[in-house]
Amino acid sequence: MDSAGLVAAVFVALFAGHHVGDHVAQTDWQAKHKASPGWTGWRAMAGHLVGYHACMVAALGGLAAVGVPLTWVGCAAGLGFSVVSHGFLDRRWPVRWVLEHTGSRDFAASQTPLHGGYLADQSLHVGCLFVSSLLVVAFSV
Repeated sequence: MDSAGLVAAVFVALFAGHHVGDHVAQTDWQAKHKASPGWTGWRAMAGHLVGYHACMVAALGGLAAVGVPLTWVGCAAGLGFSVVSHGFLDRRWPVRWVLEHTGSRDFAASQTPLHGGYLADQSLHVGCLFVSSLLVVAFSV
C-alpha cells in the first residue's frame, strides 16, 4: 500500500474511532463537566480522553489486524497529538475563541440542536485527525 493509501486508511479508522469515542463512549457526566474548572473538570476530561482513545486504539488495531503496516512509534505519535489536541479543544474556550476571531461570533453563540460550538468542535477535531493520520503514517513507513 502506498503512503496516500495508508493515510486514507488510517484517517478512516481514526474518524470511526472518533465518532464512537466522542458520541458513544463519552458519558453524560464527562460531557457536562470536562470543561469545568478545577479537579472535577480535569477528572471528567481524563475519563473522556481514556475512553475516546481506547476507541482510537481499537480502530488502529483493526487496521493492523488486516495487515496495514503500522508501527508502535507511528501510532504513539498520532495518538499523542490526538490526546493533546482533543483535550485542548474540549475545554470549549479554544473553539469559542476561534469562532469569535474568524467572524463567526453569532455562530458560536447559536443554541440550535446542532449549534455552532458543537459543529466547529467537530470540524476542528476532524482537522486534527488528519494531522494524526499523517503522523501515524510518517512514523510508520
